[in-house]
Amino acid sequence: MSENHPTDDELRQPGAALLAVLGSPIAHSKSPAIHAAAYEVLGLPWSYGREELEVPALEGFLAALGDDWRGLSLTMPLKEEAARLAAVTDPVAAESGVVNTLLKLANGPAGAPQWAGFNTDVAGLARAIQRAGLDASSTVVLGAGATAVSAVLAARSLGAERVAVAARRPEAAEDIAQRFGGDVSGMTLGDEPGFTPTLIISTLPGHAGDAAPVPATFLAVPLFDVAYDPWPSPLALRWDAAGGVAHAGLDMLVEQALVQIRIFVNGDPDVPVADEESVLAAMRAASVER
Repeated sequence: MSENHPTDDELRQPGAALLAVLGSPIAHSKSPAIHAAAYEVLGLPWSYGREELEVPALEGFLAALGDDWRGLSLTMPLKEEAARLAAVTDPVAAESGVVNTLLKLANGPAGAPQWAGFNTDVAGLARAIQRAGLDASSTVVLGAGATAVSAVLAARSLGAERVAVAARRPEAAEDIAQRFGGDVSGMTLGDEPGFTPTLIISTLPGHAGDAAPVPATFLAVPLFDVAYDPWPSPLALRWDAAGGVAHAGLDMLVEQALVQIRIFVNGDPDVPVADEESVLAAMRAASVER
């Protein structure tokens, strides 16, 4: 956390508990199946659902949750609002300003629920890129939203020497570049970065990939697309047509979910759960089931 990890008293003890993924759109999310598979292996009687929710409704939703709730996953468009509402944040969430995981703490002095915020997207994306054997040393990130910020940090954690953020609104890309400085630059979507990329990470919504301007030279560079439904995404189809290689965001979804489960179980993203390889295998199997 920005100060420290939750204390044992703050963490609710394992037992029957409620969890869910929140966002909009949310009907396509595979998170409920992935988390359910993990909790079955761990022998935890936890229920994980989904809730369609827009930004203005998040604060009221959190305030209304009872003691049977343990944690939440947040997806678009809630990640920055969740960071604002968290009572404490872990270092990755604090640096990124993005929270995709909320852990229920003890209620505050007025009896209102309090939440610890984490960002597992950074670790999840970095782990997925590593497992795919991709070289992130010179990375171009497509998009400039909350997930793009996490992509910049993931590339940096993998030793990127140069990162360019490309967006339709160049000022949004420049905002990220100025925030992180040094090896990070901003540019307009469709432009060349001024270096030869080794990896393209797309954080664009799946439907946006069909019309997004992309230099022809990028199509020969491996693509990691955080989109996964439908797959191949429109952007991945463009890579396929050019003979390039595209990797789906499903691996990122599973890897970041594993870090979330560590948080929900242990209160710490760095403490593995019991029999973690078996848990991860069950999560991967659930992610590809229809």
